[in-house]
Amino acid sequence: MKTLALSTGLLLASAPLVVAGPYPGAAGTTGSDAIHMNDSAFVAWATGVSELVRGYADIANPDLGYASFGSGSDALGPVGGDTSDDVYSTVSLGDGGWITLTFDTPIRNGEGWDFAVFENSFSDTFLELAFVEVSSNGTDFFRFDSVSLTPVTTQIGGFSHVDPTNIHNLAGKYRQGYGVGFDLAELSFVGAALDINAVTHVRIIDVVGTIDPTHARYDSLGNIINDPYSTPFSTGGFDLDAIGVRYEAVPEPASVAFLAGLSCVSLAWIRRRRRVT
Repeated sequence: MKTLALSTGLLLASAPLVVAGPYPGAAGTTGSDAIHMNDSAFVAWATGVSELVRGYADIANPDLGYASFGSGSDALGPVGGDTSDDVYSTVSLGDGGWITLTFDTPIRNGEGWDFAVFENSFSDTFLELAFVEVSSNGTDFFRFDSVSLTPVTTQIGGFSHVDPTNIHNLAGKYRQGYGVGFDLAELSFVGAALDINAVTHVRIIDVVGTIDPTHARYDSLGNIINDPYSTPFSTGGFDLDAIGVRYEAVPEPASVAFLAGLSCVSLAWIRRRRRVT
């Protein structure tokens, strides 16, 4: 949600960052695993949108309608720059909304993180979060385990702060220009239902952020995820900027594919001959 007045943005940006959790902190701090948008590791970016389902601007007040800022195409290609026009080139998902992006070449598992998701927060603590899921067939999706250790005794308000050291494996942990990396090896247990060396779809799902059990979303440990709520605007919820790819699947050489096909033909011929004789 990025329709705040400039004065509000400056106030948030200057708020003290209190480090309390066990996970890496904000971009630029010691030990941070934030990935800069110009990192030379990126070889490709999302190129297509297979689905965009908007959530309400405020899930507890449906009469306000749905988030509507941006379009799916605003999440394609590289991350926007640091100008006002680029920062606003995003798609807002609303409370619980989601978007599924595709790629010209599937993503594969490599050493360390394999792809990164970028939001467009203007500070290190105004963090709107999202689950990340992947699929290798566009139908069966599998979610990365996530952790939110943000206390739930008090609702984080629409203009309040989240400590990034309490957040793990949720998109939106870092400010604009810095992505959260995801390692497909973490989903290797899925088995044949997911080919971690041929991921074709990445889905981003807003976490809502309310601590009200009626509409709350939960991390992989069963914790309610507390993030800025409510944000009852057209720009409410997670704002997807881009998804960058580090490792692309290696196409099968034409010669190998030809020989494999030839082998299949030969095997079929042998089987037919056996039936005949």
